[in-house]
Amino acid sequence: MARKSSWEWSRTAQTRKSMLQAAREVFSEHGFADSSVSEVVARAGSSVGSLYHHFGGKTELFLALYEDHQAAHEQASAASVAAAKKAGVEDPVELLIAGARAYLGGAWERRDLVRLFIDGDGPPGFELIRRTRGREWVRQNAVLLGAGGDPLDRFTVAVLTSIIGEAAREVATSDTEDEAREVIEAAMTLIRRLDPLKVMEDG
Repeated sequence: MARKSSWEWSRTAQTRKSMLQAAREVFSEHGFADSSVSEVVARAGSSVGSLYHHFGGKTELFLALYEDHQAAHEQASAASVAAAKKAGVEDPVELLIAGARAYLGGAWERRDLVRLFIDGDGPPGFELIRRTRGREWVRQNAVLLGAGGDPLDRFTVAVLTSIIGEAAREVATSDTEDEAREVIEAAMTLIRRLDPLKVMEDG
């Protein structure tokens, strides 16, 4: 089997990127149900055959967009936590806040996608994928906070994660960047006031 040249790989990556960008625009404008494959490929300057070759269909395109969005969130949060650790931050709550701040910054930058993914208009099975990703997010935050396995610890981490998630919704629907920043700062203040480490220790 012939190996692809670097030019062919580059072209394939560019085609995929163009289709995802077109899908982002079309889905954000019309929602998943009312969007058509033909409109996506027209905007991407591609063909229906090419879309099915790269993604398999409209559902897979939507899910690829979601996975890329989540990967960007995770990369930004992980980089922010790593930078905070390098700067000498050791308090788990402050590390959580560093990651949350990056996450919420991404919610503003990609607010069209956040609104798309929270409005309930996705392909069959998407809600299960979202809930599964949400549970994984809680698990990652539990590791960062050093939470134990008892019910109070699990509940505390779930509440903190919910605060960040709800803040992301508010950020994404803010009218201005200043308004979004106010929401982000309010969320950070709330997390600190809850003093989750003390709650878990007292429990």
